[in-house]
Amino acid sequence: MDNPLLQCDGLPRFSAIEPHHVVPAIEAVLAENRAAIKALLERNGPYTWGNLVQPLEDLADRLARVWSPVSHMNSVVNSPALREAYNTCLPLLSAYATELGQNESLYQAYRAIAERDDFHGLEQAQRKIIENALRDFRLSGIALDKARKARYKAIVEELSTLTACFEQNLLDATHAWSKPVTESEKLAGLPESALAQASQAAQRKGMEGWLFTLEFPSYNAVMTYAEDRELRREIYEAYVTRASDEGPHGGRWDNTPVMERILSLRHEEAQLLGFANYAERSLATKMASRPSQVMDFLNDLAARTRDHARMELEELRAYAREYHGHNGLEAWDVAYYSEKLRQQRFTLSQEELKPYFPEDRVLDGLFAVVRRLFGLEVARMEGVDVWHKDVRFYEVRDAQGEVRGSFYLDLYARPDKRGGAWMDECIVRRRTADGLQLPVAYLTCNFTPPLGDDPALFTHDEVVTLFHEFGHGLHHMLTQVDYAGVAGIQGVAWDAVELPSQFMENWCWEREAIGMFSGHYQTGAPLPGGKFNSLLAARNFQSGMKMVRQLEFAIFDFRLHLEYDPERGAGIDEILAEVRQQVAVIHPPSFNRFPHSFAHIFAGGYSAGYYSYKWAEVLSSDAFSLFEEKGIFDAEAGMRFLQVILEQGGSRDPLELFIEFRGREPQIDALLRHSGLAA
Repeated sequence: MDNPLLQCDGLPRFSAIEPHHVVPAIEAVLAENRAAIKALLERNGPYTWGNLVQPLEDLADRLARVWSPVSHMNSVVNSPALREAYNTCLPLLSAYATELGQNESLYQAYRAIAERDDFHGLEQAQRKIIENALRDFRLSGIALDKARKARYKAIVEELSTLTACFEQNLLDATHAWSKPVTESEKLAGLPESALAQASQAAQRKGMEGWLFTLEFPSYNAVMTYAEDRELRREIYEAYVTRASDEGPHGGRWDNTPVMERILSLRHEEAQLLGFANYAERSLATKMASRPSQVMDFLNDLAARTRDHARMELEELRAYAREYHGHNGLEAWDVAYYSEKLRQQRFTLSQEELKPYFPEDRVLDGLFAVVRRLFGLEVARMEGVDVWHKDVRFYEVRDAQGEVRGSFYLDLYARPDKRGGAWMDECIVRRRTADGLQLPVAYLTCNFTPPLGDDPALFTHDEVVTLFHEFGHGLHHMLTQVDYAGVAGIQGVAWDAVELPSQFMENWCWEREAIGMFSGHYQTGAPLPGGKFNSLLAARNFQSGMKMVRQLEFAIFDFRLHLEYDPERGAGIDEILAEVRQQVAVIHPPSFNRFPHSFAHIFAGGYSAGYYSYKWAEVLSSDAFSLFEEKGIFDAEAGMRFLQVILEQGGSRDPLELFIEFRGREPQIDALLRHSGLAA
């Protein structure tokens, strides 16, 4: 009991957790759970929610609370010892999950509960959990014979190891490369903040000059502002060849065989379960009902968008030629000349806006926005144990003063931290014999940290990212469902889970809201009206190019899983080439290895599901259109979104919830309008 991971009576004791605690804790909880489940089933019924499902939820929650801090720390303070412990546990957890999914006695017990006369007397959330469980038994191979069950189990275990391997290869490749620069003339064009960040990075390593890395703030600054074209090309090549057979570390952390094996195993798993391919298997838990529905949706958006994107690229080429004498636009030129064109057309750059978005002002303003929308109060809490000195902890209370949840906030990029931004669950809301367990979230970003005595200054893009992740956090924290299996984001169809996050982004473009979270970090002066107007005018700058890039990712992902052929193999390069021919307007160089760093589909939850971003954006844009009609801080609309969308979790079908909120089925018009594309 001196293992801090096994002390689950409060928040995780991050500072006390060591790698050697991990495997013993997981092994102990798995053994306890197995024994408890055996005892539950030996009672032989009649099974009820109280004597079977509730105890199983208790066991699942205990395991989740032990594993959550381990999984999180592996992403944000990665180390060789922690990684080894994490990887050791993956097959143990996978085997346990498969055992449950293929436990015939457990399946029959759930069936018995569902078939009881009093089943419909259970709460909606309880019935949904049991219905989801019966579905998941089928998706875990409950109907397979003994040999096929064993094969399914082996596939799932290997996949858990492979997806972790993919992510670790990407992390290692990202942090292995750096570019020291000692001649200041090579850095012409880079803003002071980027130079200061690079200088600080060099000093940390005991080096002279400046040090650039593949962490996104550093990479993005070079690609957007560096006049030295060769420097841009060098960092571009390093970035787009990470974890591949190409580039400066070609072959060292190559994800090629990992991707091939992942796709092969997913296809085999799907066919074992009676699906034609993994795309069909993926849709078994989503809003979209069939692959043709997804492909029609994506192809329709592509058809509506591609001409617009082509026109934007031609404008960019003409601008580069006319104003900079540059012909032959390459991939490493696009961001640079796009920023120049943006500045010329709108007299605005992201860099100019940063002084108006200091961290504390942005956070206070974000919290003020949700106060007006949902009646929430967000307060920082001191004295909470965290995994890094930069992490903060906040508590969320509703209009009645009741605590609804809390969250950790980890904002800055650093070594040994996975790239990107995400929300994850630390603790899930549920009602127990001891009372109500309140939800706790992790909100993680990779923004530029403070420099010297100045606060962290955010780009407007980073502000949008923060609002996005906070939307996920609200979905997790504000749930009023008392059963973990469908509380918060649990049980929500994956192609609807982005609705609250993308919904919150809209306030980043509204004058009244921006006034709440902007102000010059030195003077407090508000964002000038001219800069706001330019920001708004630039909102849809190159929106067609951005749209076709997202559609390229989505169609590539879906076709990869839809069309897998065991005789041919994955055909990754061929499918990507065909997709680019269909939708892309920028064709990258032959050394580009984008799939090798596509962690969303090879290491995240978006396999055959990346389309979810655009699918949910239809929902979020249409939901926000109600606020455009009534007022962006309309109290009635805010309360309805809170009660119908955020509080319901996964307890009801997302389309049913959307119709209840909006009064009709979703329409695509608002998405096209917000994107500056003709309906």
